[in-house]
Amino acid sequence: MRRFACLLAPSLLALCCGTALAQSSGEPVPNGRLPAWAVPERYSLSFKIDPDQTEFSGRTSIRVQLKQASDHLWLHGKELKVSKVTITPAKSKGKGKPLTARYVEADAQAGVVRLDFGRTLQPQTFTVDIVYSAPLNQQLQGLYQVKYQGQSYAMTQMEPISARYAFPGFDEPAFKTPFDLSLTVPTDDQALANTIATSTKPAGKGWKTVTFAPTVPLPTYLVAYAAGPWDVVDVPAMPVTPQRPNATPLRGIAAKGQGPRITPALDQTPAIIAALEDYYAFGYPFDKLDLVAAPDFSAGAMENPGFVTFRDWLLLLDKESPAENVQRSFNTNAHELAHQWTGDAVTMEWWDDLWLNEAFATWMQQKITMQLHPEYRANLDRITGAQHAMDNDSLVSARKIRQPITGNGDIETAFDGITYQKGAAVLAMFEAFVGEDVFREGMRAYIAKHKFGSATADDLVDAIAEAAGKGEDFKAAFRSFLNQPGVPYLQTQVAREGGKTVVKLQQQRYLPLGSTGSTAQQWGVPVCVKYGKGKNQVGTACQMLEDGSGSIVLEGAGKNTWVFPNARGAGYYRFSLPKKQLAALGKQIGQLDENEQLAYADAIDAAYRHGDADSDAVLAALKQLAPSASADVSTALLDRFVWIWRYQAATEAQRGALRKVAEQAYLPRLQQLGYTRRSGESIDDTTLRASLAGLFALRLQNAQVRKALLAQGDAVLAGGNGALDFSKANPDLLGTVLAVTAQERGAPAVQALIGALRTHADPAQRNAMITALGTLQDPALLKQARDFALTDAIKVGEMKGLLSRGHSYEASHDSMWAWFTANFDRIVQRSGSFDGGGLPGMGATGSCSVEDADRLDAFFKPRLAKLSGADRGLAQTGETIRLCAALKQAQTAKR
Repeated sequence: MRRFACLLAPSLLALCCGTALAQSSGEPVPNGRLPAWAVPERYSLSFKIDPDQTEFSGRTSIRVQLKQASDHLWLHGKELKVSKVTITPAKSKGKGKPLTARYVEADAQAGVVRLDFGRTLQPQTFTVDIVYSAPLNQQLQGLYQVKYQGQSYAMTQMEPISARYAFPGFDEPAFKTPFDLSLTVPTDDQALANTIATSTKPAGKGWKTVTFAPTVPLPTYLVAYAAGPWDVVDVPAMPVTPQRPNATPLRGIAAKGQGPRITPALDQTPAIIAALEDYYAFGYPFDKLDLVAAPDFSAGAMENPGFVTFRDWLLLLDKESPAENVQRSFNTNAHELAHQWTGDAVTMEWWDDLWLNEAFATWMQQKITMQLHPEYRANLDRITGAQHAMDNDSLVSARKIRQPITGNGDIETAFDGITYQKGAAVLAMFEAFVGEDVFREGMRAYIAKHKFGSATADDLVDAIAEAAGKGEDFKAAFRSFLNQPGVPYLQTQVAREGGKTVVKLQQQRYLPLGSTGSTAQQWGVPVCVKYGKGKNQVGTACQMLEDGSGSIVLEGAGKNTWVFPNARGAGYYRFSLPKKQLAALGKQIGQLDENEQLAYADAIDAAYRHGDADSDAVLAALKQLAPSASADVSTALLDRFVWIWRYQAATEAQRGALRKVAEQAYLPRLQQLGYTRRSGESIDDTTLRASLAGLFALRLQNAQVRKALLAQGDAVLAGGNGALDFSKANPDLLGTVLAVTAQERGAPAVQALIGALRTHADPAQRNAMITALGTLQDPALLKQARDFALTDAIKVGEMKGLLSRGHSYEASHDSMWAWFTANFDRIVQRSGSFDGGGLPGMGATGSCSVEDADRLDAFFKPRLAKLSGADRGLAQTGETIRLCAALKQAQTAKR
């Protein structure tokens, strides 16, 4: 029959005559990567989009190289209504009848489809042409719809695996190809995409077609486009630099009426780009740059080449914006623009190397921020970020940086603190070990070798090792942090040997009280020790700890010197010291820089969680750190203080003692700072005021602080005509101000906030109102606020924030589980099953008993199959709850 079919269509002879070695459509559905015997070479995408409608239509043409004979082709596609699929061989040059293929949803949940040819095709190049329609997604995936201030918009979020909602294709990062794109949209709408528009033509009554320049090779997850009544803000092009011979167009994109507020972020952008070009010795690699303020968005931001998207509050700024938002705007912009080199120009080959994108962007963001805005203290952000990652990395269920990816759930849960902050900390540690100049040389070589292609961790490690003149031992040490989970725990002792002072080190995995894991792990750890050499003199000694134990000689150190086993806070490890030596170190806190003071705070906290220190040690260290001018250092142990308050202090007398500690350590600072902005005040003062106001007003319920904030809140509510006058409150304290006001004034205040959220546009002020609703304590009002979170008045991206705010407070946490389980299906409907990894934490964060963990398991285990990534989220949330219970039991017994 096959031979007869070939005789009837001689022009398709090469297309169809198969062999016994052909792939059969009966093979198993791919779970994870698609087979390598079919490779896309180029896409042509055309879409017809009316943002006011619920569906769009599209046509996708893919030139495919078939490397072995097959009667089918595997692709990705999800929720697509396909009307026609044809296969045209390249050799036919348009002659002969195309082959009609059948589109089969092989795994609808994963979005894997099979094109059945009906006959076996020989290895060759052909074009797959697919005509389809699809819904405009309502869960911020793929091509999705946003309704904002009475206007409708359509825009994309493809990462990690949502391009399959927008068009059929090979939705994997290794498949980098050029894309040709055209959008047919209503005549009055804007059409926007990764590249410059090359033509606009009428397309029938009320429509136009905009065609864009071909992209450089991209993976599907970086394709981006949008349609709607967007404001487009043109600013002067980014000027020529030594690495870029042509000026590059720069624009801001925002929802209608919001455009003017995007200018401050645009003003910062050319300097960021120039700094990145200088570091990489490679010019910005795309034909334009748009910064897009998304009216609703699932991520913080997305690095689409030439079309970078952000949550709107990160870009829409003015003089009344919270200082935190201004700082985070710059940091996030630096992060996403760093991606234009690491992630966009050079892309990871598979999702197990996502860290090559995200860790590098996080690490580079910190370098650029330190260079251009040193007052933002990005060096301290790196330390605190690494410490948060260490907390997650101390779980038995923690991921590796290079975690094997076996399915979609593994992909979706890879975007976590291990990938971002741990990855960045490991990069910074090895950069400190080999030196900044050497590390930069290795990075430049890596980018130059792989630009517009894909790379793996081995490519990066090899490039750094070659630049540093290091061999296999160095590579093994680097990989030891990539290929296993966990935090090294260096048990440190100071001794005298042969008349010299020596630090003895022994490593194991750090595991907190109650952990069921094994400590028997080791890494290649670059260790640097800071120590006292005499009166006000310090020394530093460094060594690669390649075995389970080792020692470092401290030249010039006296017999009873103090030691700090993590100089500059550069190491991704924790350390312990005997109590007497830890006490000696505490007396030398002034000899440590701020990075090291943060690492010292972490050592105290780690000892507490390990059972080697009690709450008195934590409070003593808190008092040592509180006077620091750095907000990060001053408040470094506040999270542990709050934990002790909530879980360990069982009586009013114990809480009274804790309240007294906090008031002595911090209340004079807050009173000195006051509750309003001061002209020219430092970022640290602004940040510290916000942290302490929240502590005293919401946690410790200090009457004096609440009275001061309530005065601002009452003035906001007295705006008149039902409007809120936000100018009456300090924008940096607005969330806390409104939270206190809602708690004190009750239903009238809550109704005012809910009413404002139905219509109010300013994203920063919306965030503050959401904070207030999320921290309500009255059960009836809190239920009303949570129910409101499930309505269309709250954006999908805002819903999670409102529902998660109350976990820190006992009264709101206690009522969450019953409400969460009763409304679970509605939550999933709004957020999407793709976000399953975050759902266990949404329901149970803050729980601290074995019974809570068992209850969580019982609810989620029957639902795991339908919630992508929920298995990992459940494992980590459940383990965190059980560890909390174990720590609570152990530390309470010590009091």
